[in-house]
Amino acid sequence: MFCPNPVAFTVFGYEIYWYGVFMSLSVVLAVVLAYFEAKKKGIDLDTMLDYALLTVPVSIVFARIYYVAFEWKQYASNPITALYIWQGGIAIYGAIIGGVIATLIFSKWKKINFWTIADLVAPGLVLGQAIGRWGNFFNQEAYGQIVTDPSLQFFPYATYIERTATWHQATFFYESMWCLLVFAFLLIYRRTTVNKKDGNVFLWYGLLYGIERSVVEGLRADSLYLFKSGIPIGRLIFFPEGMRVSQVLAFIVAVVFAILLIIRYVKFFKENPHALKERRAARKAAKAAKATKAEEAPAEEEHVPTIDEVDPSLKLMADDAIAEDEEEAKAEEAAVEPAKAAEEAPVEDAPAEEAPAEEKTEK
Repeated sequence: MFCPNPVAFTVFGYEIYWYGVFMSLSVVLAVVLAYFEAKKKGIDLDTMLDYALLTVPVSIVFARIYYVAFEWKQYASNPITALYIWQGGIAIYGAIIGGVIATLIFSKWKKINFWTIADLVAPGLVLGQAIGRWGNFFNQEAYGQIVTDPSLQFFPYATYIERTATWHQATFFYESMWCLLVFAFLLIYRRTTVNKKDGNVFLWYGLLYGIERSVVEGLRADSLYLFKSGIPIGRLIFFPEGMRVSQVLAFIVAVVFAILLIIRYVKFFKENPHALKERRAARKAAKAAKATKAEEAPAEEEHVPTIDEVDPSLKLMADDAIAEDEEEAKAEEAAVEPAKAAEEAPVEDAPAEEAPAEEKTEK
């Protein structure tokens, strides 16, 4: 079975892991995408660099704190190992929480609307998550339940985990693909003309990602558990298989963000009752202008295929026929030339009769 090597390369004796490579690439792409969108809103490069220098470290610290808090048992005997972040163990929701806190601080510092910044980073954030999940593939983590059916033991549905010697659902891949779809949706939505209120892009990100995480997290076999043995209430045990932390948090985020979006849309259409009609009219006008432009454009001449394009052998046959016709024409011309020459020869004039001499008249 193919088992990926978690080490990408070695530099001066230090091993560089694929996980770190993908995470670094994710951060760089997120910052670059945010910068290009910020330019459209009149925010300069220095401001975005200051934002990245504050947000990235805070997000990493919170991602580690989140993970360690729910996996404290493995660090309790030697707490110093909680700082060994290069050994793995960070949580995306911790990073998001840290990023939100850093963004709040930055917005107050630079006096920029929080929702404006949140909209700038949302597409890059979800793209970074799509890329970062491939670090889980090389680390052989973030996998799902065991797949025992041999017909389903193939990637991308399942992935082979070496330490368990079994096939598991490739939940990291499911999330990566979903994040790419969310990224595409956010780019398209950001360019719409109706209800472009600051914050809507970020709210849509939270809603769609929350829905995905609520579903995929339920398939995970290595999730962080909030109540691993369920919730005992009296003699009953609710969620006997345990409650996953990220699953609960994702559901809450999805519900809250959905409510905020509904409130915003209702408020927007109350304040702009003709917004949809104006949008439809604008679309019709654009289509009409496009159709008019197409009619005014000169029609392209219809291409008539040549003999070569239809069948090259036909051209050879046509050339032979033309050559034969030319030879027959030359033969006929050669036969006609003597007769034609005789007809065109000049005819000699007969000698004129002598005119009678005039009689002399005697005077």
